[in-house]
Amino acid sequence: MKTLQILGTGCPNCKKLAENTEAAAKRLGIPHRMEKVTEITKIMAFGVMSMPAMAVDGVVKFSGKIPTSEEIERILASA
Repeated sequence: MKTLQILGTGCPNCKKLAENTEAAAKRLGIPHRMEKVTEITKIMAFGVMSMPAMAVDGVVKFSGKIPTSEEIERILASA
């Protein structure tokens, strides 16, 4: 089971990224657990300076943008 982590303070962009990521994982049939990381100190521990960001199993895959659904699916399929 993959752990999908959305890193951000809870802004509308972070919420949209969480929705898109959840939908992409379901479309791909990937067993997963979503985790929202909202504490700045925890986000900084990932080395992220630009939000929103997404990590898969603790590895940051992108930050500072909301990728398209297709981009998220590619990231999840290769992770």
